[in-house]
Amino acid sequence: MRCIGVMTSGGDAPGMNACIRAVVRTAAYHGVRVLGIRRGFQGLIEGEIVELRPRDVGGIIQRGGTILQTARSKEFMTEEGQRKALRRLNQHGIEGLVVIGGDGSMRGALALHQRGFPVVGVPASIDNDIWGTNMSIGVDTALNTIIDAIDRLRDTASSIGRAFLVETMGRDCGYLALIAGVIGGAEMVLIPERETRLEEVARAVMDAYERGKTHALIVIAEGAPYRTTEVAKFLESHPIGFDVRITILGHIQRGGSPTAFDRLLATRMGVKAVEALLGGERGVMTALQGRDIVTIPLEEVVQRRREANLAYYDMVLMLAR
Repeated sequence: MRCIGVMTSGGDAPGMNACIRAVVRTAAYHGVRVLGIRRGFQGLIEGEIVELRPRDVGGIIQRGGTILQTARSKEFMTEEGQRKALRRLNQHGIEGLVVIGGDGSMRGALALHQRGFPVVGVPASIDNDIWGTNMSIGVDTALNTIIDAIDRLRDTASSIGRAFLVETMGRDCGYLALIAGVIGGAEMVLIPERETRLEEVARAVMDAYERGKTHALIVIAEGAPYRTTEVAKFLESHPIGFDVRITILGHIQRGGSPTAFDRLLATRMGVKAVEALLGGERGVMTALQGRDIVTIPLEEVVQRRREANLAYYDMVLMLAR
């Protein structure tokens, strides 16, 4: 293999740049040329392809976002779009491809694999919803961002006696909200995987007030059964003891310099992706299992979705005393 491509696709995640860097420099070490594809599968279809040399990726390991940018592509979901993508890859002499991204990106990588093109996926999703890997690139950084915000909110909440509803990302997977609830000291968390009645939320806040707490914290995943504004209105209509305020963290969870954990994870996965391609592996994704970076078939990855561990839900309730 003389030339490989690398792209970032779907939602951005802190650590993507560290992974790009690892791919480029690992390939260079093995004498392989690397072409970077801008704006994911849509950029591939449109031919937005540039050469990446080791010096081109200097100084990016600490940067959030992705120097290759990212996008979603409805066109690539069609047979014609995939044929255009294959044509571009062949036109540029790309013999293998590393796709860095979330669940949709892994599905796109599988589509190219099924058409006979050598592809290795790298999981990067702050939601940590990709099956087969203990952790995806960007999750640790997003959690640290959330906890920093919660710590700041607790300071003001304690000072003026308020209940804060903090909304995190997590449309289909409540991992971020759940872990943030455990390590952020929440009274309760609301996540897509668990049905929770609003009466239970109100009771948790009232209990916190009656036990003499100076504040209350509820962490809500964006995909929870109830919208954050709906929860706030319900609480405001009940004698919970606290004034209610909403904080929606939004896209600040995606940005920022990746943590040491994410830099190392992204680097290890990038190295493994190149070595897998050069070693003849096809249609696989790199994954963290235990302490090791392994590869698993993309077909297995896309058939399942990683869900939050509900044992943490019970832990939040137990520790909210």
